[in-house]
Amino acid sequence: MKKHILGISFVIVATFISFISVSVAKAEEFHWGFKPSRNGAPVEIGEPLESMLSKYGAIYKGSEEKKIVYLTFDNGYENGYTESILNTLREEKAPATFFLTGHYLTSATDLVKTMVKDGHIIGNHSYGHPNMARLSADEMKKEWKQFDDKLNELTGVKRTYYARPPEGIFNEEVLKVGNEAGYRHMFWSIAFKDWLKDERRGAKYAYDALMNQLHPGAIILMHTVAQDNAEAIPQFIKDAKAQGYTFGSLDDLVLEYEKISPY
Repeated sequence: MKKHILGISFVIVATFISFISVSVAKAEEFHWGFKPSRNGAPVEIGEPLESMLSKYGAIYKGSEEKKIVYLTFDNGYENGYTESILNTLREEKAPATFFLTGHYLTSATDLVKTMVKDGHIIGNHSYGHPNMARLSADEMKKEWKQFDDKLNELTGVKRTYYARPPEGIFNEEVLKVGNEAGYRHMFWSIAFKDWLKDERRGAKYAYDALMNQLHPGAIILMHTVAQDNAEAIPQFIKDAKAQGYTFGSLDDLVLEYEKISPY
């Protein structure tokens, strides 16, 4: 009887320890953030993130030696300003990547088709905008695939190759499973508070935030819901060009990255 009780106790303890281990692994999350660039200095995220991103080919900036910047936008829902931004990009011949959600695909299909027609890249921001770090591997893959299937259905684009986790929340498993499913994660090195559709700060706020953080190799994150951005982007692009900057696509960046640091 004692042996039986001891055996049950051992199983309970082992199960409890196992549960704790799994819980700790699941709880490990990174919330993307960095000290903003000033005076053209490159952004640094430090260890262990530098090594982790490099291991899975994830990118948050380009070459610090080249005055090239990369425009990216996260779109979860439409607020009436994306068309203006697309017009500016067309006029300035500036490529961009739009990281979209499933809701955006289905609610703003005509704008998505315009993005594709204009030659912009569509990125995968997941279908339902969950915390990816709290999903199982199968659930992660389902999020990305469901988005790609809907994108293909609506636009004919076969699939996406760049992913960005909602709210910048991720863990190593997200990067690993992303690679297994054929995705490279793209983060950013310039951002500012611009995602609240009803919070108006003015074009100067957005313009200053962009110009003050501008640095070679910058991947810029913006949200198209902000009127401030739509009004600031034309002058920002012109003034960045006046400082010698050019605008590249994430495809260009990846080609450059592979020459330097293949993963």
